[in-house]
Amino acid sequence: MKTRLSVIAVLVLSVVLQGCVSNKKYDSLQSSYDKLQSDTREVRQKYLLTERSLAVAGDRVKSLEEQLASERTNLRALQEALNKCLNSTSQGNVNISKLVDEINSSNKYIQQLVNTKNKSDSLNLVLTNNLTRSLSQQEMKDVNVQVLKGVVYISLSDNMLYNSGSYEISSRAGETLSKIAKIIKDYSNYDVLIEGNTDNVPISQPNIRNNWDLSALRASSVVQALQKNYGVDPKRLTAGGRGEYNPIADNNTNDGKAKNRRTQIIITPKLDQFMDLIGKAPDQQAE
Repeated sequence: MKTRLSVIAVLVLSVVLQGCVSNKKYDSLQSSYDKLQSDTREVRQKYLLTERSLAVAGDRVKSLEEQLASERTNLRALQEALNKCLNSTSQGNVNISKLVDEINSSNKYIQQLVNTKNKSDSLNLVLTNNLTRSLSQQEMKDVNVQVLKGVVYISLSDNMLYNSGSYEISSRAGETLSKIAKIIKDYSNYDVLIEGNTDNVPISQPNIRNNWDLSALRASSVVQALQKNYGVDPKRLTAGGRGEYNPIADNNTNDGKAKNRRTQIIITPKLDQFMDLIGKAPDQQAE
């Protein structure tokens, strides 16, 4: 009932209004109203779009601010690392410079050693040639002369020196021993060690206990021959035996055993003479 009354009221009002306003005027107002409604909707849509864009822009700005803060932190870390690196490099340059100086000093010392060695090698060669020039080709087969660091080593085979299985000097050894005696006399201030050596075959002589005895007796025979027959001062002479315990070759072969059966004459300079021969080693601290 109420609904019907409302409808009737609206119809009556409409008739009244139509009676009061002309149709043309009404249409104009209606058009304006409709346009206003359309503009309002459009503005609202633009507002909503603008609001959404602003929210997106705000999120973007926040993200950029966070990135900027992170990059600033990274920049500070890089700057600190750079400062440490520069400080370390400065210290490293000092260490490298010191190392280069040490290397240069070491190279200089090595070169001095090389020069000294070359001088020593040349002197050794000259001494060896001087010592062997009086020996014949045949004698050179049984005599080996070397000079190492100013020390003269004369190695004599037992075949040349002794009678077979004996420590007595053979008659044919006299000429060679006389030449060696001259060498010893030429180095009158040098000490002389006569050293006997054998192979590892046990000796079977009733008056010789073992190879120690044989080597020592052979060395003693040479010492006494140099003293009595060739006038070498006995104060300079020392006799020693090393038995089979100083081999220079393999005792499992006949050739090796022959090389091990030897008597070695070692002519050794005093310390000051030794330095004069090879030259004093350079001081490592020298500039």
